[in-house]
Amino acid sequence: MSKEDGSPQLLHLVFGGELKDLSGTEFRDLDALDIVGIYPNYQSAQTAWKAKAQESVDNAHMRYFVVHLHRLLEPDKKGSGQD
Repeated sequence: MSKEDGSPQLLHLVFGGELKDLSGTEFRDLDALDIVGIYPNYQSAQTAWKAKAQESVDNAHMRYFVVHLHRLLEPDKKGSGQD
């Protein structure tokens, strides 16, 4: 549980980088990936994702992603609808 509001902690990772091809998800340079951060819920991760995506709007090959870490950490656990 999150200490602040009692809601479950559903970790999300936000990261991005330049793609080799716009139709795929292979990155040009793994050393240049931008690890934005890890967030306790989807809403805060989405806010960070949106800000970074808007910052990079001039680079068509730059993409940012939200990864549901809680699903990777506990794959057998049913989602709560908040992820």
